[in-house]
Amino acid sequence: MLQPIEIEWTDSECPVARAADLVGDKWSLLIIRDSLDGKRRFSEFERSLGVAKNILSDRLRLLVDRGVLTRIPNDRGTRSEYELSSAGRDLFTLILSLRQWGERNAFRPGEAHSTLVDPATGEPVPQLRPLLDSGAELTPEQSLLVKVGESLPQKPATQEPS
Repeated sequence: MLQPIEIEWTDSECPVARAADLVGDKWSLLIIRDSLDGKRRFSEFERSLGVAKNILSDRLRLLVDRGVLTRIPNDRGTRSEYELSSAGRDLFTLILSLRQWGERNAFRPGEAHSTLVDPATGEPVPQLRPLLDSGAELTPEQSLLVKVGESLPQKPATQEPS
């Protein structure tokens, strides 16, 4: 579990809001994406992202402070490298979900884009879909948000046939 330094939460009881507070800006998500792709050095992130050095430095520091990245000295001890923590690696599903959403919604049909594949088969990674215990796809209408202090609504009693 992350123990971030002093953060003013947008919505302290909402896991989505807390996650967005920790890693929700564009540059942080792209740094995490690049880390999952094996990038470790400041210069690699800078080259990949084309972001200003001060912004990159700030986001790397925040991701280290928030426990998403670990800063480790390189072999020569001259510069640091960045490695995903277990919490950072746990963001793979989020990044994959964003990628797949982008593939479906941010490109015109037939427009070229990068593809994440299974290296053993060369096939695209399967689409993420939440499933019910039955194996059927879970839809938003089949889920219910229960906020802190609220109770799960009571199901109406079913009448037995007479």
